[in-house]
Amino acid sequence: MKSTQYYPVLVTDKVAETAAFYVEKFRFQPAFESDWYVHLQSSEDPSVNLAILQTGHETIPVDGNAPAPSVILNFEVEDPDGIHAEAKRNGLPILKPLTDEAFGQRHFITRDPSGNLVDIIKPIPPSAEFAAMYSGDALPQ
Repeated sequence: MKSTQYYPVLVTDKVAETAAFYVEKFRFQPAFESDWYVHLQSSEDPSVNLAILQTGHETIPVDGNAPAPSVILNFEVEDPDGIHAEAKRNGLPILKPLTDEAFGQRHFITRDPSGNLVDIIKPIPPSAEFAAMYSGDALPQ
């Protein structure tokens, strides 16, 4: 299979509120907007996309309408400190404060209006213990 694009679709009862969150807080722009589906595109990188879909919509198979497990959206960025400060100024819930992890991330976690976790990450050099777990070309510098 050759994929031409990949993006997560968040299924929620709060389509407009969830879409507005990503537009206002993370600089996405609507590429398609209806009351049951919104396709968002990063205003800084058009290859970064996210979609929001109404729970129970007819396009979802009946067997697929069970409550979805929790989702964590990871966004790798250049300046997690600046985004963390902006998130705090904007009143976003900070569920995990800005932290340097031994496995190779500087990050913090917030939550969107639908309850999905949003992890803002910058790869950093890991400890020697964790560096040994990376393949050579994936090791953060």
